[in-house]
Amino acid sequence: MDRGQEKAISAAQAAARKKALDVTVLDVKGIFPAADYFVICSGRNANHLAAIAREVEDEIRKSRDGYFKREGIPESGWVLLDCGDVVVHIFSQEARAFYDLESLWGDSRVIFQSF
Repeated sequence: MDRGQEKAISAAQAAARKKALDVTVLDVKGIFPAADYFVICSGRNANHLAAIAREVEDEIRKSRDGYFKREGIPESGWVLLDCGDVVVHIFSQEARAFYDLESLWGDSRVIFQSF
């Protein structure tokens, strides 16, 4: 397992600890030029999205390359954490259904999934 995959799995597990819904990690190497892994999950409301984002941020900070950039706010329905080789998408259920990243990146390989 490479370091990016370890970071992605770690971020996914952090999201799951906060009861994120349908946590999925996609291997997008070779099909997305800016990252190797996507972590995609959903929350029930803005407060839940914020809690998931905080937990994932705390987990990423523990790693040697704890850099990340945050985009979006929970009230918008989408928070994105850019961790270099890993991009974490934290969606409201409605935004996730609308953007449907799993279908958009359908050529990717699922390496982790929890419901």
